[in-house]
Amino acid sequence: MLRIVITTLGWLGASLVFIAAAGRFLRADLQDVWFWCSVAGFICLFLYMLSQWRDIIKLFSTRQTRYGSLALSSIVLVLGILTAINYIASRQNRRWDLTAAKQFTLSDQTIRILETLEGPAKILVFDRENDFDRLRMRLVEYENVTDHVSVDYIDIDKQPSRARQYQIQTYGTVVFEYQDRVERVVANTEQDLTNALIKAIEGTERTVYFVQGHDEKNVRSAERDGYNTIGNALELDNFFVETLVLAQQTEVPADASMLIIAGPRTDLLESEIETLQQYLERGGKVLFLVDPSAELESVQKVNIRNLLRRWGVTLGDDIVVDGSAMGQLLGTDASVPVAADYPSHPITDRFNVLTAFPLARSVEPTPNETSNLITEAFLQTGSQSWAETDIARLTQTSEVELQENQGDRPGPVTIGVAVTSAISRSTTETGNVTLSEQGESTVAPEPTSDASTLLESAANPSGDGQNIETRLVVVGDSDFAANYSLGIQGNRDLFLNIANWLTQQENLVAIRPREPEDRRITLTADQQLRIFWLSVFMIPGVILGTGIYTWWLGRQ
Repeated sequence: MLRIVITTLGWLGASLVFIAAAGRFLRADLQDVWFWCSVAGFICLFLYMLSQWRDIIKLFSTRQTRYGSLALSSIVLVLGILTAINYIASRQNRRWDLTAAKQFTLSDQTIRILETLEGPAKILVFDRENDFDRLRMRLVEYENVTDHVSVDYIDIDKQPSRARQYQIQTYGTVVFEYQDRVERVVANTEQDLTNALIKAIEGTERTVYFVQGHDEKNVRSAERDGYNTIGNALELDNFFVETLVLAQQTEVPADASMLIIAGPRTDLLESEIETLQQYLERGGKVLFLVDPSAELESVQKVNIRNLLRRWGVTLGDDIVVDGSAMGQLLGTDASVPVAADYPSHPITDRFNVLTAFPLARSVEPTPNETSNLITEAFLQTGSQSWAETDIARLTQTSEVELQENQGDRPGPVTIGVAVTSAISRSTTETGNVTLSEQGESTVAPEPTSDASTLLESAANPSGDGQNIETRLVVVGDSDFAANYSLGIQGNRDLFLNIANWLTQQENLVAIRPREPEDRRITLTADQQLRIFWLSVFMIPGVILGTGIYTWWLGRQ
């Protein structure tokens, strides 16, 4: 009778341990039940082994048992090492992104924002429980960057009250909470998520005005030379895009974070120049994209040239030609200069991708020691490029060469200049800053430190900061941001970097998230036919022939 009880105890213990192990995978919500089930099973097994101690000792005294025990010990040792490695790896939380485009690796832009968070940021994911993994793979990287970020996954069907609290209307909604500000987004890309986080941090949207009235690039146009693609990119980067007819305004709107004048075909009116001048003197931000002309502009766009000269920038009467073969990599010719190495500047910080500029002119900084302007080149073409002054010959024939005795300037050629001027708060209120026609400031504001803090300055001239910076960027080409050019390497990122630097948001100046690469194989009809014959006849034929030959040799 006692033997039956002991045997039953052993089988019961083994069954309980098996059920507990299987239950942890099948019903993970009953962890406590499976824990106590396993405890009961091990107790039963322990009592069984205790009652059979003589038989166990006898068993281990045989030679086979000793060999078996050695093998079992080795297995246990290996399992222990693997368990220890798994435990250490789980504590260290290391992941490797093996995707070709690094889709699950955060961009420098996102990392900078997360690292500069000064308070807790809560991310709430409202979705079905089975769909959480769709966002979990990406949001876990946000948590790994900083302890300030916490992510909570909420099943809308199981917690409808939480969904009503945050006014959730759609599955897959992600809510960002930061300092009592709430931002909602329905997306799963890094750019959309980071953009929502930026909005929660800022609390406001930055407004950018595209100036119209002089045949500039149209930000609403989807045509080849239109700007709607870059307009959409600005909106994704937390800009509110508007158009502005400057001739109808006596002053720039107060909510303007930045003005963009993209490729004007005609000169600005004197009244428009005066409005821009006053805007810049108050700490405004302006991006000028000025294309070269088919002929020398000695008498063209005089007002634009004089305004830029006041702010330390000179437009070249030339067209930049690139004599290197680098443009061929992008499918372009010598009329499209390529930039690959950039001068040190916040706009191009950690920027290491190619940019191309269809039909660009030189833009040179002309600093004046008597003014407080800081003019810096941030965009230059390669050493094998030059500034071609014989524009008529260049437009008539593609065969050009560097002729320094004819006025051509060898490269590197500057095609992008950034201007900074520190303006005190009191000066903007009184409006007593004036610049002479030679670019000299009659009242030199006190220099201030670089305004590179986290999303604090909205770049609005009427902001609340103690000091404001005037910022001006001039690029000798507008087509590099047109719809047909944004597919070239870093053109899109460069434009967005310029916009964020102008609005004094240096922490956003970085390479944007990588887009998935199209790795589909496209075969011609001839290539498909070759693959068909190779796979259906040639390879099977070789294998069959080898088999027949081997069989024939075996019969000899």
